[in-house]
Amino acid sequence: MGLLDGKRIVVTGVLTDASLAFGVATRAQEQGAEIVLTGAGRGLRLTQRTARKLPTEVEVLEFDVTEPSHAESLRNALEAKWGRVDGALHAIGFAPEACLGEDFMGATWDDVKVAIEISTYSLKLLADAVAPLMTDGGSIVALDFDATVTWPAYNWMGVAKAALESTNRYLARELGPSQIRCNLVAAGPIRTMAAKSIPGFSAFEDVWDSRAPLGWDVGDSSAVAETSVALLSDWFRATTGSMIHADGGYHIIGA
Repeated sequence: MGLLDGKRIVVTGVLTDASLAFGVATRAQEQGAEIVLTGAGRGLRLTQRTARKLPTEVEVLEFDVTEPSHAESLRNALEAKWGRVDGALHAIGFAPEACLGEDFMGATWDDVKVAIEISTYSLKLLADAVAPLMTDGGSIVALDFDATVTWPAYNWMGVAKAALESTNRYLARELGPSQIRCNLVAAGPIRTMAAKSIPGFSAFEDVWDSRAPLGWDVGDSSAVAETSVALLSDWFRATTGSMIHADGGYHIIGA
């Protein structure tokens, strides 16, 4: 018996097999779930190629979060394929180069609004797509990087993540009466394609393992994947609006 036996799960954000979302999709399949991936734009073919590396190859549906109509088209495709959805993973984030680095004041609103639209509002769009199909309740899980504090170079992406955390709470309040749970996994730093685009990412790598009480391996995303799968399962049926840390305990250390 797997934690996700019989579950139908939508996984966004898979680009390569180093993506955090790929690890979640792999663990979800191993735990009995049926999976579909989503991709968008120039990354769609990359997602399709990476889908072949999963234990069981899956369908990839188009979902561009900068196109509001895609929420409806994704919902229609999922309804035609499955009829219902039990869970969804949000692993979508992007910020223009001006939003990252050491110059917080340098970003314009045109830069910032892109980060907010893709990294934050997209969670609401994913909920638009899947919540109406969660007829027996369900679980929406989003990957996060704890935005209750500031980080070197993260800048406006940190602001977008703070907004994501607030969005998660409001979705939890809105969707709770339908028995739909909304939670975040605050991951420690993992060496992914997205992480490599953050200037100064090595600053996280250099200190995390030594400060986290449990230690931390930036090359191993399995703990993040397993935490996400647990939240997608029925074992967290009374947990919503929460942020669960999978970071080796780094977040508790002050100095």
